[in-house]
Amino acid sequence: MKNSTPLLPVRDFRTLSAFVLVVLCFSLWGFANDITNPMVKAFGRIYGLSNVRSSLVQMAFYGGYFVMALPAALLNRRAGYRAGILIGLALFSSGNLLFFPGVKVGDYATFLLAYFVMTCGLSFLETSANPLVLSMGDRDSATFRLNFAQAFNPIGSLLGIWVSIKAVQERLSPLSTSERLSLPEAEAEATLAHDLSVLSQPYVYLGLLLIVVFVLFYFVGKGVQLQKEATEELPPLRDTFRALFRDRVYTRGVVAQFFYVGAQIMCWTFIIQYGVRIFTGMGFTEAESEILAQKYNLAAMFLFCISRFLGTAFLRKIRPYKMLAALSALALVLIAVTIFSPSVYGLVSLVAVSGCMSIMFPTIYALALKNTGVHTPIGAAGLVMAILGGSLLPVVQAAVIDLPVSGSLSSVNLSFIVPFISFVVILGYALFSRHHHALSCA
Repeated sequence: MKNSTPLLPVRDFRTLSAFVLVVLCFSLWGFANDITNPMVKAFGRIYGLSNVRSSLVQMAFYGGYFVMALPAALLNRRAGYRAGILIGLALFSSGNLLFFPGVKVGDYATFLLAYFVMTCGLSFLETSANPLVLSMGDRDSATFRLNFAQAFNPIGSLLGIWVSIKAVQERLSPLSTSERLSLPEAEAEATLAHDLSVLSQPYVYLGLLLIVVFVLFYFVGKGVQLQKEATEELPPLRDTFRALFRDRVYTRGVVAQFFYVGAQIMCWTFIIQYGVRIFTGMGFTEAESEILAQKYNLAAMFLFCISRFLGTAFLRKIRPYKMLAALSALALVLIAVTIFSPSVYGLVSLVAVSGCMSIMFPTIYALALKNTGVHTPIGAAGLVMAILGGSLLPVVQAAVIDLPVSGSLSSVNLSFIVPFISFVVILGYALFSRHHHALSCA
């Protein structure tokens, strides 16, 4: 990459301000993602759910991405990325604010609906923001620019995990599921109302903040060229779909992204179950074990954040597919340790996987869209729909955890074979990208 290539869109103040607000959106959806992962375990304890039923939180949360990605892409294609971002912010805010009536209703399904609406908004946001960042500058610096913007995502994630510990986990009732079931009816209802209120507060405050961001972006985004040149003609949709399906780098990138997002969510969600199993074995209560495990999750996110910035810097010197291959191979080694070392060492290894995942999403995204040209708005939808992996694969892992297993390894340990397989797929995509690059340069 040439040193003279402009890395960030700094041509005028309005454009730079729009870029800053888009980057803020990356942090806000990072916050939503990672305050939600620990809620799988929290809802399970509050309502007395199995691992599979509590993992419906992730299915509802990431299901919205799949449902709205294509409508968002069609909107972007017709009206531009600004419209997609505004609708995304509106839906994102609405989903968060649904937690307020959710507390009054007290039903688990109401919260699942809130998560679904929230991520319908996130689907619009991600389908719009990622290709927007790629387009806001020189093509040669697009991968760097997207990794730079994505580097602010784990900052929001770190804050989300911290809030989940301090504002939620430490304020929830310490009673275990069995203890809750033995309470008198009035006391059980009061405990449920208290816990749901505590769990919902951060989401409601986030919903109010998003209204402010919506207003700012509405005015700042006016007059800024946020998509293509007006003279550029779009091909018919049929031709777009045909071109994308024939692009093997793109189609395999969608598959790799499906497994990457699934691996990420599994590693960050079930680190809680992994840690709880270890710490309860040491004599801690279930509530104490959850808080301790969540601190390891916070460490994982901190490592992810630092590694994202370091990885972005290295991408100026190292080809993206080479970094993707090296990090996915290392992740396979670390996950193997997690599976076969049922101790704190396995937990530390699971934390270290986050350092490997740091640049995977934006790198797969940029590699897949590199040569899609005018088909990028629809191509971006396919990559956002691939986030469905975060909805389906955690349920598969949860089902493994619920299996009765005998032997030296617990079902929690063995369940990490699912993210192991996911990293195998990612490594395969990195090697394919390297082969494709070699052929194109021949």
